[in-house]
Amino acid sequence: MRGQQQTASSALAAPGVAPLAVALLGYCALPWHMNQSGGVGLGGWPGAILALKGEEPWLGPIALAFVLAATPFLTRLRGTKAGAWFVAAGAFGIFWIVAQGFSIGHRGWRFEALAALFGAPGPKQAGMGLGALLTVGGLLSLAMRGLAMRGWCRGDGFVVGAIGWIVALILAFVFLPIATILLSAFHDNSGHFAPGLFFEKMTDSSIWGLGCLGGGTACGVAWNTVFLALLVGVLSTALGLAFALIATRTQFRFRGVLRLLTVLPIITPPFVIGLALILLFGRSGAVSNFLFSTFGIPPSRWIYGLPGVLIAQLLAFTPIAFLVMLSVVQGIAPSMEEAAQTLRAKPLQIFNTVTFPLMRPGIANAFLLGFVESMADFGNPLVLGGNFEVLSTKIFFAVVGAATDQGRAAVLSMVLLVFTLGGFAIQQLWVGKKVYTTVTGKGDAGLSLPLPNLVKFGAYLTAIPWGVFTFVVYAIILIGGFVKMMGRDYTPTLEHYATAFSIEGGAGGLHFTGSAWPSFFATAEVALIAAPLTAGLGLLTAWLLTRQNFAGRNAFEFMTLLSFAIPGTVVGVSYILAFNVPPIELTGTAVILVICFVFRNMPVGVRSGIAALSQIDKSLDEASLTLGARSATTLRTVMAPLLRPAMVAALVYSFVRAMTAVSAVIFLVSAEWNMATTYIVGRVDAGEHGLAIAYSSSLIVFMLAIILGIEKLVGQRKLGRRGHAPAPAAPVAAAG
Repeated sequence: MRGQQQTASSALAAPGVAPLAVALLGYCALPWHMNQSGGVGLGGWPGAILALKGEEPWLGPIALAFVLAATPFLTRLRGTKAGAWFVAAGAFGIFWIVAQGFSIGHRGWRFEALAALFGAPGPKQAGMGLGALLTVGGLLSLAMRGLAMRGWCRGDGFVVGAIGWIVALILAFVFLPIATILLSAFHDNSGHFAPGLFFEKMTDSSIWGLGCLGGGTACGVAWNTVFLALLVGVLSTALGLAFALIATRTQFRFRGVLRLLTVLPIITPPFVIGLALILLFGRSGAVSNFLFSTFGIPPSRWIYGLPGVLIAQLLAFTPIAFLVMLSVVQGIAPSMEEAAQTLRAKPLQIFNTVTFPLMRPGIANAFLLGFVESMADFGNPLVLGGNFEVLSTKIFFAVVGAATDQGRAAVLSMVLLVFTLGGFAIQQLWVGKKVYTTVTGKGDAGLSLPLPNLVKFGAYLTAIPWGVFTFVVYAIILIGGFVKMMGRDYTPTLEHYATAFSIEGGAGGLHFTGSAWPSFFATAEVALIAAPLTAGLGLLTAWLLTRQNFAGRNAFEFMTLLSFAIPGTVVGVSYILAFNVPPIELTGTAVILVICFVFRNMPVGVRSGIAALSQIDKSLDEASLTLGARSATTLRTVMAPLLRPAMVAALVYSFVRAMTAVSAVIFLVSAEWNMATTYIVGRVDAGEHGLAIAYSSSLIVFMLAIILGIEKLVGQRKLGRRGHAPAPAAPVAAAG
């Protein structure tokens, strides 16, 4: 009997063996700090040795966590009691590692209070390396196992562990950077606490000034940003609605072109549209030269400023509004319109009283999305802004300009963050649930009514000229790489492509000698690493949110969506401030680029997964659990195959966004890890527009080929369900 109890005790404590072993390996056998080159290689002493040698005695108390973790094995505790010891061990170890890591830096104490208490400058240490990473990871897993043993999430260790890891990663790579930038706003450039300086910078007239209203030349940068965002929100929503009505309620012959126009801006680097507008409407642009030679209208600089930025952002964000409105219009139940028609309402009256009110949540959602996207945009204002300054570009020049001022960058980032989070919060609280309810609708046997003639002609007059203009802009992007200089010399040439992508043969084989190859390969490598991590983390989070009930689920969901509301410019600055010093030093490495992409794009995987899981009956995974399969097995063998379309969508989106991102990574690139978008920005600054266009065109074609290839492989079921919708019946059409 006693032997059976010992066996049971060992079995119940066994879940803590593996994470404890990993933590011990990190603490006792692997280097605790990063090496001098910024890597996590095998040079250097483990944390236990550093503590025993007296070089870093503050690492010694970590050993107490292992004593606490070993107690259940030594005293033969089991069940919830053993779990309590594991939780205590993991919590203490992580707390101590984090506390000492943030307290001690390269130059000594990192907090003035510690320097005053223990004397300056204090002890010094480098950033955490592989040993510290494994120790923290093992202790975190140990604590999560303990919580599972105490009955959390019905004792499911995989679920508890997944929640713990995702929360820890979001805290480290979303909340920590944002908290760092918010705190740095209250410090001067020397790191000293200076709240008075914060209020001085926050109330600067260059941010909040209203000189333009009193006859002055310019408003504050905050009002410029808000005004531009309002214009983009209204106009992009109107254009998106017009395109959506044409695509769903008319027999327009070129619907495929509309779909292509929705894809192109997604795979276009953010500033390339602005560059194309310069090649069209700049002082040496094609249209400017035509107007001057034909009508004598002299070229001007009107494209630089609010008009140019507005046009560029409308080109970039109208397709997003179209996608939002398309799903909303398709989700309107035809039976409601038919009911109004049965009551002898006229077509225009039906549209005004039935159709349009049902679209209002989608319209509000599209407006807020355009508003937030405009605020976060960096590339187009950088290229076309001129004297019209917005927050994103002011933040950039505060960091990389001649007069670097991190405190000012932090203050501007705080203003931008408040604006975008405010818009995001309104979106979630006001229209978020309504939009989901609209697009998840059930099948309806009715037929949608055709548009009233007035609405149809209005949609055509709005959308078709804009569609033609968009086509011209992208034609310029493609043509610009094949002529010597747009606007001056239209001699056909392949010189730009040869400079960027030349390949030479030699004794050692092929040599990629083009100047663009290093950034292209670096970008593709980082994107290929980040994409599966983004998709996996996002879909796992979606599964937890839809299939598991646990305390704090709403807060957990908000945490996963927060990174989507943070502008890329703010993310870039916050990552520099947070990860340029201990305990986590990542700047200049590929790791920080991968992490940035993963947590910027993870919400897309979450939303895709939630949408897919909402269509899968819970009885499938419940049956697997009833038959004795664990949650991890059920997720791998039952849910993963059913989630393949959502997984592909997340993979494609995250890969494309990683290839075309600029606002965040422009702060994070290094000589070794230079990204494609930053290379293109450099060429634009150097006046090499042809080379920039050639590289951009190559990226667009490359991304488009990947998207079309994946749609060919996994899009058959979607096309089959959408492509055979019945045409409107003759009586209904006649009634309109």
